[in-house]
Amino acid sequence: MKVRTRLFLEIFSMALDSIKTHKLRSFLTTLGIVIGVMTVIGMVSVIQGLNQSIAGEIERIGSNLIIIQKNEPVQVGMPSEEERQRKDLTIEDAEAILQECPLVKAMTIQLTPDFSRLPEVKYQNLKSDNAIIFGADENFNTVYSVYLPQEGRSFTGAEVRHSARVCLIGTEVADALFPHMSPVGKELRVGPEKFTIVGVMGKRGQMFGQSRDNLVVIPYTSLMKYFPYDKSSLQITVIPSDPTKINETIEQVTNLLRLRRKVPPNKPNDFAVFTQETLLSLYNQITGAAFIVMIVISSIGLLVGGIGVMNIMLVAVKERTREIGIRKAIGARARDIVKQFLIEAMVLTSLGGVIGIFIGFGLSLVIKSITPLPAAVTWWSVFLGLSVSMTVGLFFGIFPAQKAARMDPIVCLRYE
Repeated sequence: MKVRTRLFLEIFSMALDSIKTHKLRSFLTTLGIVIGVMTVIGMVSVIQGLNQSIAGEIERIGSNLIIIQKNEPVQVGMPSEEERQRKDLTIEDAEAILQECPLVKAMTIQLTPDFSRLPEVKYQNLKSDNAIIFGADENFNTVYSVYLPQEGRSFTGAEVRHSARVCLIGTEVADALFPHMSPVGKELRVGPEKFTIVGVMGKRGQMFGQSRDNLVVIPYTSLMKYFPYDKSSLQITVIPSDPTKINETIEQVTNLLRLRRKVPPNKPNDFAVFTQETLLSLYNQITGAAFIVMIVISSIGLLVGGIGVMNIMLVAVKERTREIGIRKAIGARARDIVKQFLIEAMVLTSLGGVIGIFIGFGLSLVIKSITPLPAAVTWWSVFLGLSVSMTVGLFFGIFPAQKAARMDPIVCLRYE
């Protein structure tokens, strides 16, 4: 065992000496490996960061939410004819779900205005740019607990029924319009209309560079009364009374809506019912496709690097012909020669892998600092980068190593 270890260390030392002797050639040889591993590490870091960010957001909002809307949550290309012909969901549908589905604990409605451009949100001579405005009911903060007011209160049922001019605002709107005072009780303007602020929602921060606190929420009845609105944007969100019965709740809601919308038994739903987990699954499919594209791109770099390694190893075999002859003449076996050149190839590509890992991590940190994209460094990606680079060295080093092992020692010793 000691002899084998000493032999391996000797071969490893010879491989390092060969790389040191030809520094520039070794670097150029491993450039493809560096690019391939760097791409893998950088992209894996960004994708993992995105996945963790989305999963964390869903966990904060609540994974037991059931969302009902007219169209599917993610659409590729133009909507089909069937989707264009779908009837809009109605307020009556939402009320029926709450009254006739015993498994539903709470329900809220959200409605989006139909603005050609966002109206100004102002208080005296101050304004909040690009504030998102939508309508909701009194249960909005109950269902979406992340929007619970940190100051003031939520809407009341009476305010919703009477289309009251009241609103909830996000912390970004509060900071922009009321930097040195409490916003509660003050009047702000949304376009030409005045609304009294009854509460300030808790801070949520940014996601992908977009603020989630630049919000103005008004009763949906007020939205319908004072602003143009998009009927097709009506979204109904429910939470089940028992989180373990989420599938049964979905089935109950689906059956009720099919009955109300007169969908024939042999036809699919003309509405979408999904959960936060569904959105996470769709998102993972998208990032999975991006990961496959990344693997293809990085494989090209690794292939180019592998071919470069094989070429350089063939050159090394030619240059060290006499050395091979001497080693064989003093008792080196064919497998010892194979080990020597394979270890040299693997050391070469492993060094390229290590450089690629460091550059990839650096790239992911740069992306995280200068863009809204999150990035998360994972140890398994380090193992993946090293494994791939060593495998490339092993695979592309086999042919040169076998060629060196088959050489006739007499011919080698005569080589000039």
